[in-house]
Amino acid sequence: MNAVLDVIAKRYSCRGYTDAKLTDEQLGQLAAAAVAAPSGMNRQGWRIIVIKDKAVIDEMDAEGMRILSAAADKSGYERIMSRGGKLYYNAPCMIIVAIDEPGSALDCGIVCENIALAASSMGLGNVICGMAGIPLSGEKEAYFKEKMKFPQGFGFGCAVLVGHAAQDGTPHEPDMSKVSYI
Repeated sequence: MNAVLDVIAKRYSCRGYTDAKLTDEQLGQLAAAAVAAPSGMNRQGWRIIVIKDKAVIDEMDAEGMRILSAAADKSGYERIMSRGGKLYYNAPCMIIVAIDEPGSALDCGIVCENIALAASSMGLGNVICGMAGIPLSGEKEAYFKEKMKFPQGFGFGCAVLVGHAAQDGTPHEPDMSKVSYI
């Protein structure tokens, strides 16, 4: 199996991180992988926000958990509580992909996959995390966007949590019955 297919086969969604920080070199490599992603007509309708300040991530985590706990549907809150009560699993780094319009959502997904595969290839745990948008949709949206220096007119697309995995994980079992050949 070639190296890329091997990384794809071994990648898993990491939901527990050590306190070890990423190096500037690692962060630079992840950022380079992000901006190397293709986009429709090369519009690049995204911006990459690398949050390495754990205090900011923890503040977002607390606000996200507050919003989830107040929701009428408690399933999201209960799921996170069953996994240790940390929305962002103690990750030391969050890479947010901000998008300039809803049409950039597909390109955002490609950026996130580039980041996730690059992180896995570097031996780092990672998980693509839509829940990073929770604190960016509540009453503190403007506060967090200002703190993260969100570009004017951009909204949350998705995020990837990255760090050193607290334990090894297992990739999901591919279901080849989902594939049709015509």
